[in-house]
Amino acid sequence: METTGEQDAPTAAVVVGPDGVVSGWSEGALLLLGWRAEETVGRPVTDFLVDPRPGYLGGAGPGTTPLTLRRRDGSTVDAAVTIHPLNGSDGQPLGRVLTVQRWDRRPVIADRAFEQCPFALGVYDPELRFLWVNAAACRVMSHSEAQVLGEKYRELFPELDDAAYTNQLSEVARTGEPARLITVFRPLGSAYANAWATSMWPVRDAGGRVRAVANWGFDMSAEYWARQRLLILNEASSGIGRTLDVISTARELATAPVPGFVDLVTVDLFDEVLRGEEPPAAAVTTGGTITLSRAARHSAKRDPDGPFGPVTPVGYAPGSVPARCMAAGTSMVQLAAEADQGGEWAFGPGLAADPAHWPPGLPLIDRTIAAQGLTGRITVPLLARGALLGVVAFARKDRPEAFTADDLILAEELAAKAAVAIDNARRYTREHTTALTLQRSLLPRRLPSHGAIEVASGYLPAGAGAGVGGDWFDVIALSGARVALVVGDVVGHGVHASASMGRLRTAVRTLADVDLPPDELLTHLDDLVLHLPDDPRPDGGFEPTGETGATCLYAVYDPVSRRCALASAGHPLPLIIAPDGTGTPVEAQPGPPLGIGGLPFEVTEFDAPEGSLLALYTDGLVVSHERDGEQGATGLLRILSQPAASLEALCDAAMKAMLPEHRTDDAALLLARTRALDPDHVADWAIEPDPAQVARARRLAADQLAVWGLEETAFVTELVVSELVTNAIKYGQPPIRLRLIRDTSLICEISDGSDTAPHLRRARTFDEGGRGLMLVAQLTQSWGTRHTTNGKTIWCAQTLGPV
Repeated sequence: METTGEQDAPTAAVVVGPDGVVSGWSEGALLLLGWRAEETVGRPVTDFLVDPRPGYLGGAGPGTTPLTLRRRDGSTVDAAVTIHPLNGSDGQPLGRVLTVQRWDRRPVIADRAFEQCPFALGVYDPELRFLWVNAAACRVMSHSEAQVLGEKYRELFPELDDAAYTNQLSEVARTGEPARLITVFRPLGSAYANAWATSMWPVRDAGGRVRAVANWGFDMSAEYWARQRLLILNEASSGIGRTLDVISTARELATAPVPGFVDLVTVDLFDEVLRGEEPPAAAVTTGGTITLSRAARHSAKRDPDGPFGPVTPVGYAPGSVPARCMAAGTSMVQLAAEADQGGEWAFGPGLAADPAHWPPGLPLIDRTIAAQGLTGRITVPLLARGALLGVVAFARKDRPEAFTADDLILAEELAAKAAVAIDNARRYTREHTTALTLQRSLLPRRLPSHGAIEVASGYLPAGAGAGVGGDWFDVIALSGARVALVVGDVVGHGVHASASMGRLRTAVRTLADVDLPPDELLTHLDDLVLHLPDDPRPDGGFEPTGETGATCLYAVYDPVSRRCALASAGHPLPLIIAPDGTGTPVEAQPGPPLGIGGLPFEVTEFDAPEGSLLALYTDGLVVSHERDGEQGATGLLRILSQPAASLEALCDAAMKAMLPEHRTDDAALLLARTRALDPDHVADWAIEPDPAQVARARRLAADQLAVWGLEETAFVTELVVSELVTNAIKYGQPPIRLRLIRDTSLICEISDGSDTAPHLRRARTFDEGGRGLMLVAQLTQSWGTRHTTNGKTIWCAQTLGPV
């Protein structure tokens, strides 16, 4: 016997004749039992046994039997005795050879340990033929040792996908290098796939030659599937909630567990959730049919309706599994048949399928789901922050594994993560809708028609992920047939930005009504923005309104002089395209953004001939990830220089060409094509500061009205001219001028060099004056005062028909 260590004990060989008398005694027997050959030969072998069983050797065949032997010093030793029949050349029995090995020493104890090891152990020759397997390996393979010995693994199990395993065995046999491998396969006769950690090593002889390959396999299913669940959860955590859109989030939930966990996922939500509203609190307690919308459906197999299909209504009757889940707020597991408990080696699925792991009342054996082609379904209510949003169903169709209690935990974790993401998207949808509604209510629904310009506008809010911004634009009619063009942008997004935009737009309209020059108007607007954060709340505290910085461009076009004056508070300067199609940015010096304070704004004036195109825009139209503002303005100018069927068509083409699919900011564009007022529609006279000139002024006005065919307005106009000229002579300073403008209204203007503004007041009974402006206000549709660098102008307007 070849020994390999101190724990190895000698093997005793004893020859026993047919009569049971010892006829041979080996050196190993001397070492093991202490008896010399001369003391044992000729004696019955039973003399060396403790409590020998009668007839032990008489009819015993080959095999190994545990026996207790008597040593020469009187002690005993437990041994494994193997009987080998001994025959002559004629086949006649000559006796038996007994080999004796100590039970508690190698190789006997090692052989028993390996044989009874719960891990699957096996030894192959270099051609991958079975040399030895233990009982656990036989159970995994559902084959006995006799069935596999001498057989090649690949030929014995051709139905298994074992290429990784057998290729690695061959590599170990070829290189002599040990290896480790994790394989997943379903043992024969089991409904569960098991994960096996396998170690392989070469078996060498005394000369170092590889004579065999040994391996052991450990069922690590519990650890493996737990890791797979964590990977699915990790992927879902990064894949669910990437957008603030309810439908997209529902589809992300449907996609995440397919096909790693289930074969089919459906996500049903209340209609209110899709609209961003609060889910109905009593929808599942009234006892009627619950109507939801199928927001997402994803299958491992190709769906004829597309990857997700359209959003369609779905109803659940009272008492149905989804209705019960939503009413109770708990999950339900349905299995088409009783679950297989898994093999005895199963450290993972077998334990997970144990009924002790399930919550009370689960799983529910529901054979009706088999008619739908399902083997199991987990239905989980979507709950977030105490609100019920809908229900999600995870179903298996083509895999034999039944759901386990661990699968239920995974399904509930996925649903919990998705529910929070869906609720976040719902809340954002509500805020986005509110902000968008507020913003659109503050923007002009329809641009007013004006004789001085033809206008068209385009506005698109940012994508759902960015939130509604504070872009705005406006067209404001001014005195003297002039028109103001406004465009602005409030910093930030959301309701605060929309609210701030509304306040600024209202302030601009109010300041424009006072007829302030562009630079003065922006100065007042700047002061307003500086004080926005200090607005007190009713309780005396201060309510933050978010970022309050803003930009604004204010331009005034005069169709009489065909000139435009503008000032910018940090806003991109407009583009001007001449009637011949040549376009350039307006040369001006932008001032600081609103909210800085203490810095001046400059007015720039330029000619705008009839037919010129002015383009006012916000930076969201020209700035993107692919281009800066200068590049965007150049591209916009090129597009606007192209011919178009109408101004609206040109505006739509520019918005479509300039805006990317995924926007991060609002974009607004205001186009204005200038018109000139016919010189014949304007009359202008200098008036001497002499009361006698009042009659002349009335006569000049009456004559001009006759030329225009407006005799029906002569009485009111003469009265108005008389009052205004009188006031200018009496209270103003030279030079005094009278101007009549015929547009959609008849405008009468009196200018003088004084900067004192008149005030409307009610005259007392015996007052000799004070009634002039009251008469003007009563006889005309509108009146006002505007200041200029050289004084002031008092104007009034009477409505006329089309020019």
